[in-house]
Amino acid sequence: MSELRLEVFLPYRLSKIAMAVSRRFKEVYGKQFELSIPEWRVLATIAQFQSISAKEIVKHSDMHKTKVSRSIAKLERRRWLKREKNQLNRREEILTLTLSGRQNYKKLVPRMRALEEELLGLLGSDASAIDALMNRLEQVLLDSRRVSGS
Repeated sequence: MSELRLEVFLPYRLSKIAMAVSRRFKEVYGKQFELSIPEWRVLATIAQFQSISAKEIVKHSDMHKTKVSRSIAKLERRRWLKREKNQLNRREEILTLTLSGRQNYKKLVPRMRALEEELLGLLGSDASAIDALMNRLEQVLLDSRRVSGS
C-alpha cells in the first residue's frame, strides 16, 4: 500500500492553512460580534454584492447550502439582514443588509484589514509570491474543471 503523508499532501495543507487563517480572523469578529466563521462569510458576501440570493452566496463562497441557510437565519434573527422576494423570480429571495448589519460590518472592516496587513507583513516579500501562486492555482483548477466538464 502506498503511503500518504498528510503533512505534505496539498489538499490537507491548504485546508489546515485556511482553517488556521479563519480561526485567527474569528478572534476579531467572534468575540465582540459573536459571529461564527460561516456567518462572517455570509455577512461579508452580502456586503460586497449589496443584494444577492442565497444560491449566489453558495456559488460565490463555495460554502455548503445548509451552512449558508443557517447563517442567513441567524443574521436575520439579529436583524442584520432582510429578505425580499426577487421581482424577476418570485421563488427566490434577495438578501440585503439592514442598517444595523451595515453599521456592524463597517466596524469590522478596518479590524479585518489590519489583521490581514499584519499577517501579510509577517510574510514580508513572500506575500506577493504567495498571492501570485494562489491566483495561479485557482486558474489551473478552473481550467481543469472546464476541460473535464465538471
